[in-house]
Amino acid sequence: MTQIIPALSDISSAYDALFVDLWGCLHNGVNALPEAVAALQAYRQTGGVVILVTNSPKPRAGVESQIREQFGVPDDCWDGIATSGDSARVAMFTGVIGTKVWFMGEPKRDADFFDPPKLLDDPLPIQRVDLNEAEGIACCGPFDPLADPATNRPEFLLAKTKGLKLLCANPDIVVDRGEQREWCAGALAQLYTEMGGESLYFGKPHPPIYDLARRRLVALGHDIPARQILAIGDGIHTDVAGAMGEDLDSLFITGGLASADTKTSGSPAQPDPAALDAYIAKEQRQPTFAMGHLR
Repeated sequence: MTQIIPALSDISSAYDALFVDLWGCLHNGVNALPEAVAALQAYRQTGGVVILVTNSPKPRAGVESQIREQFGVPDDCWDGIATSGDSARVAMFTGVIGTKVWFMGEPKRDADFFDPPKLLDDPLPIQRVDLNEAEGIACCGPFDPLADPATNRPEFLLAKTKGLKLLCANPDIVVDRGEQREWCAGALAQLYTEMGGESLYFGKPHPPIYDLARRRLVALGHDIPARQILAIGDGIHTDVAGAMGEDLDSLFITGGLASADTKTSGSPAQPDPAALDAYIAKEQRQPTFAMGHLR
Protein backbone atom coordinates (compact mmCIF):
# COMPACT_ATOMS: atom_id res chain seq x y z
CA MET A 1 0.00 0.00 0.00
CA THR A 2 1.42 3.39 -1.00
CA GLN A 3 1.68 5.83 1.91
CA ILE A 4 0.82 9.48 1.18
CA ILE A 5 3.21 11.72 3.11
CA PRO A 6 3.16 15.49 3.75
CA ALA A 7 6.90 16.18 3.41
CA LEU A 8 10.20 14.52 2.51
CA SER A 9 11.48 15.19 6.03
CA ASP A 10 8.91 12.72 7.39
CA ILE A 11 10.80 9.78 5.89
CA SER A 12 14.24 11.06 4.84
CA SER A 13 16.07 10.00 8.02
CA ALA A 14 15.67 6.37 6.90
CA TYR A 15 17.78 6.96 3.76
CA ASP A 16 21.43 7.88 3.26
CA ALA A 17 21.02 8.85 -0.41
CA LEU A 18 18.36 10.09 -2.81
CA PHE A 19 18.14 9.44 -6.56
CA VAL A 20 16.11 12.47 -7.64
CA ASP A 21 14.40 13.08 -10.96
CA LEU A 22 14.71 16.56 -12.45
CA TRP A 23 11.88 17.47 -14.82
CA GLY A 24 8.55 17.63 -12.97
CA CYS A 25 10.26 17.15 -9.64
CA LEU A 26 13.03 19.74 -9.16
CA HIS A 27 12.09 22.03 -12.06
CA ASN A 28 9.17 22.38 -14.48
CA GLY A 29 11.17 22.95 -17.66
CA VAL A 30 11.12 26.71 -17.06
CA ASN A 31 12.04 27.40 -13.42
CA ALA A 32 13.34 25.62 -10.34
CA LEU A 33 10.62 24.58 -7.87
CA PRO A 34 11.44 26.41 -4.60
CA GLU A 35 9.91 23.87 -2.21
CA ALA A 36 11.80 21.02 -3.86
CA VAL A 37 15.07 22.95 -3.70
CA ALA A 38 14.51 23.69 0.00
CA ALA A 39 13.69 20.04 0.76
CA LEU A 40 16.90 18.80 -0.85
CA GLN A 41 19.00 21.50 0.81
CA ALA A 42 17.60 20.49 4.19
CA TYR A 43 18.27 16.81 3.48
CA ARG A 44 21.89 17.47 2.53
CA GLN A 45 22.37 19.50 5.69
CA THR A 46 21.63 16.33 7.68
CA GLY A 47 24.40 14.48 5.82
CA GLY A 48 22.32 12.89 3.07
CA VAL A 49 23.66 12.57 -0.48
CA VAL A 50 21.62 13.67 -3.50
CA ILE A 51 22.27 12.26 -6.97
CA LEU A 52 20.16 13.81 -9.71
CA VAL A 53 19.14 10.96 -12.04
CA THR A 54 17.72 12.29 -15.26
CA ASN A 55 16.63 10.96 -18.62
CA SER A 56 18.10 14.04 -20.27
CA PRO A 57 20.13 13.11 -23.37
CA LYS A 58 22.70 15.73 -22.37
CA PRO A 59 26.06 14.83 -20.81
CA ARG A 60 26.44 15.61 -17.12
CA ALA A 61 28.19 18.95 -17.72
CA GLY A 62 25.41 20.07 -20.05
CA VAL A 63 22.70 19.23 -17.52
CA GLU A 64 24.62 20.98 -14.75
CA SER A 65 24.91 24.14 -16.84
CA GLN A 66 21.26 23.97 -17.91
CA ILE A 67 19.73 23.55 -14.47
CA ARG A 68 21.94 26.24 -12.95
CA GLU A 69 21.82 28.89 -15.68
CA GLN A 70 18.41 28.33 -17.30
CA PHE A 71 16.28 27.03 -14.42
CA GLY A 72 18.03 28.55 -11.40
CA VAL A 73 18.64 25.29 -9.50
CA PRO A 74 21.32 26.08 -6.86
CA ASP A 75 24.39 23.88 -6.50
CA ASP A 76 23.82 23.22 -2.80
CA CYS A 77 20.77 20.98 -3.33
CA TRP A 78 22.65 18.13 -5.05
CA ASP A 79 25.98 16.26 -4.99
CA GLY A 80 26.19 14.50 -8.37
CA ILE A 81 24.39 13.92 -11.65
CA ALA A 82 23.75 10.76 -13.68
CA THR A 83 22.23 11.27 -17.12
CA SER A 84 20.69 8.97 -19.67
CA GLY A 85 22.79 10.80 -22.23
CA ASP A 86 26.05 9.77 -20.57
CA SER A 87 24.95 6.12 -20.42
CA ALA A 88 23.91 6.21 -24.07
CA ARG A 89 27.08 8.02 -25.20
CA VAL A 90 29.29 5.37 -23.63
CA ALA A 91 27.37 2.71 -25.55
CA MET A 92 27.48 4.65 -28.82
CA PHE A 93 31.23 5.28 -28.63
CA THR A 94 31.80 1.55 -28.08
CA GLY A 95 30.00 0.81 -31.36
CA VAL A 96 26.64 -0.65 -30.34
CA ILE A 97 24.93 0.98 -33.35
CA GLY A 98 27.97 1.13 -35.63
CA THR A 99 30.19 4.11 -36.34
CA LYS A 100 28.06 5.81 -39.00
CA VAL A 101 24.91 7.14 -37.36
CA TRP A 102 21.82 9.08 -38.35
CA PHE A 103 21.03 11.64 -35.66
CA MET A 104 17.56 12.59 -34.43
CA GLY A 105 17.24 15.61 -32.16
CA GLU A 106 17.77 19.35 -32.02
CA PRO A 107 21.22 20.04 -33.55
CA LYS A 108 22.17 23.00 -31.35
CA ARG A 109 20.76 21.66 -28.09
CA ASP A 110 22.14 18.14 -28.51
CA ALA A 111 25.48 18.89 -30.20
CA ASP A 112 27.48 17.82 -27.12
CA PHE A 113 26.02 14.31 -27.38
CA PHE A 114 28.78 13.62 -29.89
CA ASP A 115 31.60 14.62 -27.54
CA PRO A 116 33.53 11.42 -26.64
CA PRO A 117 32.87 10.48 -22.99
CA LYS A 118 35.77 10.74 -20.55
CA LEU A 119 34.81 7.34 -19.12
CA LEU A 120 36.28 5.65 -22.21
CA ASP A 121 40.01 5.36 -22.87
CA ASP A 122 39.67 4.54 -26.57
CA PRO A 123 36.30 5.72 -27.98
CA LEU A 124 35.48 4.78 -31.56
CA PRO A 125 35.25 7.55 -34.16
CA ILE A 126 31.55 8.28 -34.70
CA GLN A 127 30.44 9.89 -37.95
CA ARG A 128 27.08 11.59 -38.48
CA VAL A 129 25.62 10.66 -41.87
CA ASP A 130 22.35 10.70 -43.80
CA LEU A 131 19.89 7.89 -43.14
CA ASN A 132 20.73 6.18 -46.44
CA GLU A 133 24.35 5.73 -45.30
CA ALA A 134 23.69 4.98 -41.63
CA GLU A 135 24.56 1.85 -39.65
CA GLY A 136 22.38 2.94 -36.72
CA ILE A 137 20.24 5.75 -35.28
CA ALA A 138 21.19 7.99 -32.36
CA CYS A 139 17.96 9.47 -31.02
CA CYS A 140 18.06 12.33 -28.50
CA GLY A 141 14.52 13.41 -29.32
CA PRO A 142 12.18 14.49 -32.12
CA PHE A 143 13.11 17.17 -34.63
CA ASP A 144 9.92 18.97 -33.54
CA PRO A 145 8.86 18.14 -29.95
CA LEU A 146 5.28 19.25 -30.68
CA ALA A 147 4.83 17.06 -33.78
CA ASP A 148 3.15 13.65 -33.58
CA PRO A 149 5.83 10.91 -33.53
CA ALA A 150 3.99 9.23 -36.44
CA THR A 151 5.46 11.86 -38.76
CA ASN A 152 8.68 9.80 -38.60
CA ARG A 153 7.10 6.63 -39.99
CA PRO A 154 8.62 6.94 -43.50
CA GLU A 155 12.17 7.25 -42.13
CA PHE A 156 11.58 4.46 -39.62
CA LEU A 157 10.26 2.15 -42.33
CA LEU A 158 13.49 2.62 -44.27
CA ALA A 159 15.57 2.18 -41.10
CA LYS A 160 13.75 -1.03 -40.19
CA THR A 161 14.27 -2.37 -43.72
CA LYS A 162 18.00 -1.66 -43.34
CA GLY A 163 18.02 -3.45 -39.96
CA LEU A 164 19.22 -0.38 -38.05
CA LYS A 165 19.19 -0.27 -34.25
CA LEU A 166 17.87 2.89 -32.58
CA LEU A 167 19.80 4.11 -29.56
CA CYS A 168 17.34 5.98 -27.32
CA ALA A 169 19.12 8.59 -25.19
CA ASN A 170 15.94 9.59 -23.32
CA PRO A 171 13.28 6.92 -22.58
CA ASP A 172 10.71 9.52 -21.44
CA ILE A 173 7.58 9.56 -23.61
CA VAL A 174 6.53 13.14 -22.78
CA VAL A 175 7.55 16.04 -20.55
CA ASP A 176 5.74 19.20 -19.52
CA ARG A 177 7.63 22.40 -20.26
CA GLY A 178 5.65 24.76 -18.07
CA GLU A 179 2.10 24.27 -19.36
CA GLN A 180 3.21 22.82 -22.73
CA ARG A 181 3.47 19.01 -23.17
CA GLU A 182 6.26 17.85 -25.49
CA TRP A 183 7.23 14.51 -27.04
CA CYS A 184 10.56 12.91 -26.09
CA ALA A 185 12.89 10.33 -27.62
CA GLY A 186 11.07 7.51 -25.80
CA ALA A 187 7.99 8.11 -27.93
CA LEU A 188 10.07 7.68 -31.09
CA ALA A 189 11.74 4.54 -29.77
CA GLN A 190 8.34 3.14 -28.82
CA LEU A 191 7.02 3.78 -32.33
CA TYR A 192 10.11 2.24 -33.93
CA THR A 193 9.73 -0.89 -31.79
CA GLU A 194 6.01 -1.12 -32.64
CA MET A 195 6.98 -0.98 -36.33
CA GLY A 196 9.32 -3.95 -35.87
CA GLY A 197 12.59 -2.10 -35.33
CA GLU A 198 15.01 -2.63 -32.43
CA SER A 199 15.40 0.12 -29.82
CA LEU A 200 18.13 0.24 -27.16
CA TYR A 201 17.40 2.13 -23.92
CA PHE A 202 19.85 3.62 -21.39
CA GLY A 203 17.79 5.83 -19.07
CA LYS A 204 15.17 5.13 -16.42
CA PRO A 205 13.72 2.55 -15.90
CA HIS A 206 16.60 0.58 -17.44
CA PRO A 207 19.64 -0.64 -15.44
CA PRO A 208 22.51 1.32 -17.10
CA ILE A 209 21.56 4.68 -15.61
CA TYR A 210 21.26 3.22 -12.11
CA ASP A 211 24.69 1.65 -12.48
CA LEU A 212 25.99 5.10 -13.40
CA ALA A 213 24.20 6.70 -10.43
CA ARG A 214 25.86 4.22 -8.09
CA ARG A 215 29.21 4.97 -9.69
CA ARG A 216 28.62 8.64 -8.94
CA LEU A 217 27.97 7.75 -5.30
CA VAL A 218 31.16 5.69 -5.08
CA ALA A 219 33.17 8.47 -6.74
CA LEU A 220 31.94 10.76 -3.95
CA GLY A 221 33.14 8.27 -1.34
CA HIS A 222 29.80 6.62 -0.55
CA ASP A 223 29.06 2.90 -0.84
CA ILE A 224 25.37 2.83 0.08
CA PRO A 225 23.20 -0.31 -0.06
CA ALA A 226 19.91 -0.28 -1.97
CA ARG A 227 17.76 -0.35 1.16
CA GLN A 228 19.17 3.06 2.16
CA ILE A 229 18.50 4.76 -1.21
CA LEU A 230 15.18 6.46 -2.01
CA ALA A 231 14.24 7.16 -5.65
CA ILE A 232 12.07 10.25 -6.23
CA GLY A 233 10.23 11.24 -9.40
CA ASP A 234 6.96 11.89 -11.22
CA GLY A 235 7.16 9.12 -13.83
CA ILE A 236 5.28 5.93 -12.93
CA HIS A 237 6.86 4.05 -15.85
CA THR A 238 10.35 5.53 -15.41
CA ASP A 239 11.08 6.60 -11.84
CA VAL A 240 8.78 4.17 -10.02
CA ALA A 241 9.27 1.23 -12.39
CA GLY A 242 13.04 1.77 -12.34
CA ALA A 243 13.10 1.87 -8.54
CA MET A 244 11.12 -1.36 -8.38
CA GLY A 245 13.55 -3.03 -10.78
CA GLU A 246 16.52 -1.93 -8.68
CA ASP A 247 14.86 -2.91 -5.36
CA LEU A 248 14.76 0.72 -4.19
CA ASP A 249 12.03 2.43 -2.22
CA SER A 250 10.33 5.20 -4.19
CA LEU A 251 8.56 8.50 -3.60
CA PHE A 252 6.07 9.19 -6.39
CA ILE A 253 5.49 12.90 -7.11
CA THR A 254 1.89 12.88 -8.28
CA GLY A 255 1.61 16.56 -9.23
CA GLY A 256 3.72 16.13 -12.37
CA LEU A 257 2.83 13.92 -15.30
CA ALA A 258 0.06 12.14 -13.37
CA SER A 259 -1.54 15.22 -11.86
CA ALA A 260 -4.90 14.78 -13.60
CA ASP A 261 -5.02 10.99 -13.11
CA THR A 262 -4.32 11.27 -9.38
CA LYS A 263 -6.52 14.37 -8.93
CA THR A 264 -3.64 16.17 -7.23
CA SER A 265 -4.90 19.50 -5.88
CA GLY A 266 -5.15 21.70 -2.81
CA SER A 267 -2.61 23.71 -0.86
CA PRO A 268 -0.31 22.02 -0.22
CA ALA A 269 -1.14 19.87 -3.23
CA GLN A 270 -1.79 16.20 -2.50
CA PRO A 271 -3.28 13.32 -4.52
CA ASP A 272 -6.79 12.09 -3.93
CA PRO A 273 -6.29 8.71 -2.17
CA ALA A 274 -8.94 6.87 -4.20
CA ALA A 275 -7.70 8.31 -7.49
CA LEU A 276 -4.10 7.42 -6.58
CA ASP A 277 -5.06 3.83 -5.76
CA ALA A 278 -6.96 3.52 -9.04
CA TYR A 279 -4.03 4.94 -11.02
CA ILE A 280 -1.53 2.61 -9.35
CA ALA A 281 -3.79 -0.38 -10.02
CA LYS A 282 -4.19 0.62 -13.68
CA GLU A 283 -0.47 1.16 -14.26
CA GLN A 284 0.56 -1.86 -12.14
CA ARG A 285 3.43 0.02 -10.49
CA GLN A 286 3.55 0.35 -6.69
CA PRO A 287 5.48 3.30 -5.21
CA THR A 288 6.44 3.14 -1.55
CA PHE A 289 5.35 6.72 -0.85
CA ALA A 290 3.51 9.50 -2.66
CA MET A 291 3.07 13.25 -2.37
CA GLY A 292 1.77 16.05 -4.59
CA HIS A 293 5.00 18.02 -5.03
CA LEU A 294 8.45 17.52 -3.56
CA ARG A 295 8.74 19.61 -0.41
